[in-house]
Amino acid sequence: MKIIDTHAHYDDERFDIDRDLLINTMLDTDVENIINIGCSISRSKESVALAQKYDKIFAAVGVHPEEIYDLPDNYLDILRELSQNKKVVAIGEIGLDYHYESYDRQRQIKVFREQLALADELSLPAVIHSRDATEDTLNVLRELRPKKAVMHCFSGSAQTAREVLDMGLYISFTGVLTFKNAKKAVEACGIIPMDRLMLETDCPYMAPAPHRGERCISSMAKYTAAKLAEIKGISTDEAISVCNVNAKRFFGI
Repeated sequence: MKIIDTHAHYDDERFDIDRDLLINTMLDTDVENIINIGCSISRSKESVALAQKYDKIFAAVGVHPEEIYDLPDNYLDILRELSQNKKVVAIGEIGLDYHYESYDRQRQIKVFREQLALADELSLPAVIHSRDATEDTLNVLRELRPKKAVMHCFSGSAQTAREVLDMGLYISFTGVLTFKNAKKAVEACGIIPMDRLMLETDCPYMAPAPHRGERCISSMAKYTAAKLAEIKGISTDEAISVCNVNAKRFFGI
């Protein structure tokens, strides 16, 4: 069964050598759709261009928290204009990332809030990134209550998952779910209703076992699907089918 990869970065330079061949091969064989996610102004433009090139690829536009420090004053207007393209289906990825010591907490929160507001203004779902910033991420979400959003690359606790679900959000899993040390993610996956789950790769990052450490591609999402199916006690095809339905509903594709 073909799979929908709800979070990929094929504009990344690691795909420069074989991007077109790889995408064409996957879309012909085992991948139904790809949502290519922007993480800066320039890469959001590249994401839109990629979506325009391929019928089965859609784009998200947004500014990742690590890319906020050289933003032009009119960055929201730029994102708003990019969002007018019919292939743009989300604002993202946006959020908070406190992993590196040099982060600017207040600046990140400000830009996160602005982009969440933009998503609601445009009636687009938001794709949320959160690393080492759970408390602040939840605080912003509690306050703004986005109309539709997904916590991408989820590796948090079941308790965090419950709160996210109570706010009406979706949760998507990468290959992290297959890692031997992913006990929290596995526990969280177990309590998430099937109608709130989606599959993603975050490629070229987060390759699942048995390909951990390699360049990730969308077809590898099948390993995450198999692990999700194991956790839920269903077949892999059923897991893929349900997650595909959820992705189509969430992104409106």
